Amino acid sequence: MNQSGVPEPRMEYAPKHYICKRAKEPLVLDGRVDKAFWGTADWTDDFVDIEGDLRPKPGKQTRVKMLWDDEYFYFAAELIEDQIWATLTKRDSVIFYDNDFEIFIDPDGDTHQYYEFEINALNTVWDLLLVKPYRDGGPPVNGWDISGLKTAVHIDGELNAPDADNRKWSVEVAIPWTSLKECAEGNRPPEPGEFWRVNFSRVEWQTEVQDGEYRKVLNPETGKPYPEDNWVWSPMGIINMHYPELWGYVVFSKDETFQSFELPEDERIKWELRKLYYRERNYYEAHGEFTQDVKLLMGDELWSCKPVIETTRSLFQITAPSSDGTAVICIREDGKLWKE
Repeated sequence: MNQSGVPEPRMEYAPKHYICKRAKEPLVLDGRVDKAFWGTADWTDDFVDIEGDLRPKPGKQTRVKMLWDDEYFYFAAELIEDQIWATLTKRDSVIFYDNDFEIFIDPDGDTHQYYEFEINALNTVWDLLLVKPYRDGGPPVNGWDISGLKTAVHIDGELNAPDADNRKWSVEVAIPWTSLKECAEGNRPPEPGEFWRVNFSRVEWQTEVQDGEYRKVLNPETGKPYPEDNWVWSPMGIINMHYPELWGYVVFSKDETFQSFELPEDERIKWELRKLYYRERNYYEAHGEFTQDVKLLMGDELWSCKPVIETTRSLFQITAPSSDGTAVICIREDGKLWKE
């Protein structure tokens, strides 16, 4: 079992939320996000840097819409861009080596068994299933494909043409519930009023024009491209998308009247247990063993939960009562979180 440390995100726990309305008709995908199908859907907040307020706001706007029906989870993304380029054409390439748009979905919120989807401006996709986050040992299942996936890209400008009048590129994605439900609670699609954990990322590389083509800007000290920017919907407080506990809450609405969402108290308890998980893992890295001293891990902060820690030489489990006292919320050393 890998007992390496786990960096603790530097931010308050305040994931974004989105009320996902029902689609009123099937989607005919062409990559355009200005058509009637999307008229009832709200835009998300503009994307921010992955580290949140620790970094400046992105220089280019990104935003998303979502809808759902009995068959699909629908996504629309608009990426303002004056340099529209892409090079990768083979499915399941490492798409973030190009500028890209990414979707992350954890249906049951336990941080295990979740999905990652990436697409570039050539409409090339990479879809994979994560058994666990990389911090917990992974692995990614690259051979997993979304059966029945539909995607389209619209270019407002010209692809790979630096002299063109480029304004933006936009994406439409329809993911069938038949693929998504395998990692969902009860192996079923969501019901109205339920939420799934979702986040989005936009990867943006520094580029320049050489010989009439876009090229990544190289750092003269290393001879390699400068690190890419990561712009996201719900900030992570750390340069790592694979902290599913920090993704946003997408609430599935049945009708137009459902507009509000308040973070359930159990979600706050889950976050407190998650912080103890970070600290227990980091304690192990420093000391070669886990600690049962709850107060040592909790420090001087105010906590709403009353946790109990059980440890062995290589395992731990931290538990706390649910907000109503009818259940117990648990987290263990590989990050899996559940209620029993």
